[in-house]
Amino acid sequence: MDDLDAMYQQIILDAARERHGEGELAEPDGESFQVNTTCGDQVNMQVQLSQDGKRIEHIGWQGQGCSISQASISIMTEMVEGKDITEAMDLFTTFRHLMDTRGHELSEQDEDKLEDAGAFVGVSKFPMRVKCALLGWMAMRDATDQALGADLGGKDD
Repeated sequence: MDDLDAMYQQIILDAARERHGEGELAEPDGESFQVNTTCGDQVNMQVQLSQDGKRIEHIGWQGQGCSISQASISIMTEMVEGKDITEAMDLFTTFRHLMDTRGHELSEQDEDKLEDAGAFVGVSKFPMRVKCALLGWMAMRDATDQALGADLGGKDD
């Protein structure tokens, strides 16, 4: 294992332990329950939008699963909470692209945009683990779509 892989592994382990955003919201605007049927990871994601409906004000979640799914949810929460919806969906698309291309087609700009979520590039090389990493991101997108009353994210592949 090289130094970069070790650093990425430590980021994932730390995020799984910290569980940023864990807990229920008092008044969510949207909610999504997602399960990874392959391994049993699950999350109930809640979002609360700003009064003008343009920003994800708060994210709350409860879930259980492997360190990859829990770390991804924790990092995604830190990255997306407080962002405007367009920016949050752009981050979703970039992370999904990282997973879909196994990290091979990510630009340096996209790597920078992903911040700690870029640590999942190693995970992307294991198809059975991609669903673990995407679980919280899919739930965030679905809960946000529900909060807006529209499907902004497009169809799942």
